Amino acid sequence: MTLNNFPKDWKLLLEKEFEKEYFDKLATFVEQEYSSTTCFPPKDKLFEAFNLCSFEELKVVIIGQDPYHGKGQANGLCFSVEEGVDFPPSLKNIFQEIKSDLGKPIPENGDLSRWAKQGVFLLNATLSVREGMAGSHQGKGWEKFTDEVIRQISVNKEGIVFMLWGGYAQKKAKLIDEAKHYILPSGHPSPLSANRGYWFGNKHFSKANEYLQKIAQNTIEW
Repeated sequence: MTLNNFPKDWKLLLEKEFEKEYFDKLATFVEQEYSSTTCFPPKDKLFEAFNLCSFEELKVVIIGQDPYHGKGQANGLCFSVEEGVDFPPSLKNIFQEIKSDLGKPIPENGDLSRWAKQGVFLLNATLSVREGMAGSHQGKGWEKFTDEVIRQISVNKEGIVFMLWGGYAQKKAKLIDEAKHYILPSGHPSPLSANRGYWFGNKHFSKANEYLQKIAQNTIEW
C-alpha cells in the first residue's frame, strides 16, 4: 500500500498517523489481501477520495461505510460507481432526492468524481473490501485512520458541511465541532431506510448549497 502518490496537502495533515503501529499493520494486511484475493476498489484508487478532493478546496464531507464489493463497481469514492455501471439502490435514491430537491434530471452515470472535484470529500470509513464479502476489511485499522481524518478536518477547517446518512455515519458527529461546522443528519439512502421515510425529503443538497452561499463559498453543482 504505497503512499508515494498520496497528495501532499493531506499527507502533511496525516503524516503522524502513517507512522503509527496500527497503520503499519493495516498496510501489511491490505498488501496481503490484494496480492492473494480479489479486492475493491482497484489498488490504485484506494485513496481516490483524497486525490480528487484537495484539503484546501474541501467544502462538503459525505461519509459511507464500506466500498461496493461487486466486480467493477467501487472506484474509491463512497456511494460512487465506475461509469457505465448500473446504479446501486442507495445511489439511485440519492439521485432521486436530488431530482425532487433541486429539480435536476437523473444523471446518465454514477461516477461521483464530478462532485469530488468541486470539493465534496466522499469518504468511506473502510477503504477496501474483499470481492463478494461485505465488511471483510472492517476492524483492521481503516476506521481508526478515517476517524482521524474526520477529526483533522474538524480541527483545521471551518464551515464544512458534514452529511451524516444513517446511524453509522451519525456516530461520527462526536468527532466534529458543531460550533464550527454544519452537520446534516438523516436516514440512510438505502431502500430499507428510504422506503420507511427516513431519507426522501431531507433536502440535504439544497441545504448544503444555501449554507455555502451564506458563508460566501461556491455552491456544488449536484
